[in-house]
Amino acid sequence: MPVIALKEGYTGEMRDREENFHGQRLLFVGWEDHLMFCSPHCIPVDPGMTFETLATAVLPGMYGMHPDWARVDVHAIEWFHSGKRFEPDFDRSLADNGLGHKSVIRIRTPGLTGIHGSFS
Repeated sequence: MPVIALKEGYTGEMRDREENFHGQRLLFVGWEDHLMFCSPHCIPVDPGMTFETLATAVLPGMYGMHPDWARVDVHAIEWFHSGKRFEPDFDRSLADNGLGHKSVIRIRTPGLTGIHGSFS
């Protein structure tokens, strides 16, 4: 992704290019309504990993400390990719689901709105 500088003098090498991650891609993952996590996590992922593995093995490691996570059904999650709702194919890879380098996904878990419903 090119940088468009608004002022003269902005130079530098983009160090977060995909080729710098040894076959991995960066994926940003955020959990809506759960402010215990102040921003999306940025994680390196294998583009060949199945979406099922992301949902059932990776996300619990990221969010399992939150008391709501024990009640999450990963197949009932509302998934968003770059701000738009999408339905992932759990049997296909992250790449096959259209998740490229530095993609952003957000999850919403209806009925689970943070600690005591406080969005925290």
